[in-house]
Amino acid sequence: MLRREGKSRREIKQILGPMSNATLNDALTGEPPPEWTRRPNAKDELRANARELRTQGLDYEDIATALSVAKSSVSLWVRDLPRPARLSYAECRKRSAEGARRYWAAERPAREARRAAAREATAAQIGELTDREMLIAGAIAYWCEGSKNKPGPWNDQVIFTNTDPGLIRFFLRFLEAIGTPWEDVTFRICIHESADVESAQRFWLEVTDASPDQFRSPTLKRHNPKTVRKNVGEGYHGCLRIAVRRSSDLYHKIEGWAEAIMGPKVTPEWPSLEPS
Repeated sequence: MLRREGKSRREIKQILGPMSNATLNDALTGEPPPEWTRRPNAKDELRANARELRTQGLDYEDIATALSVAKSSVSLWVRDLPRPARLSYAECRKRSAEGARRYWAAERPAREARRAAAREATAAQIGELTDREMLIAGAIAYWCEGSKNKPGPWNDQVIFTNTDPGLIRFFLRFLEAIGTPWEDVTFRICIHESADVESAQRFWLEVTDASPDQFRSPTLKRHNPKTVRKNVGEGYHGCLRIAVRRSSDLYHKIEGWAEAIMGPKVTPEWPSLEPS
């Protein structure tokens, strides 16, 4: 009678006196609790949204991603609904691509932030280069990217070619640090004939801060339509070839510096990876 009047379990106990929960449960069997005692479920709205998405044909994975909930929760909420029809191959590809796009939209900024933090931390370790450090770095940069003697007629000339503006600027700093006369430095652009040669010329003039008369006629590479090239568009400026006139002595110096840095052929003794 008290239950039908809208009393809660606590109020019933207060009126009738102390009793065990088991006794009260037996007495209230078949009597539903009043509406005002029902607690709202925080996930009721999510459950309703999940069921709506299921009726639209989404699978558990997509629903869980859309609502930011566990797939096990989705399974409990919608398991009584009929399974949606199997998607076609094209629809599966489309939804997979959309999922990848959403993932990278969130992941790419996070990765770039981690990358920027790592760059800043390591850049702080370098600081200002000493003359000796500049000499070592410049010699190794040339030995990696510069022209070297091959079997046949000797051509002991310093020629450095690269597409990276930062590396080009560094090599010019290296030439300046070792006392190379600026008037002996010449430039030549190597670029595909299908590219914007004039734009590339302006770009490399700004990078090098050189005068136009130091630039030789560009070398144009024949365009091959069958080749799938990625270096296209506004960001493509070709390669820049730096040549130093009367530089056989400088070449021999760089050769000696590089050999001294690399040292004799010694196999590195890496620490053992086996447990001691």
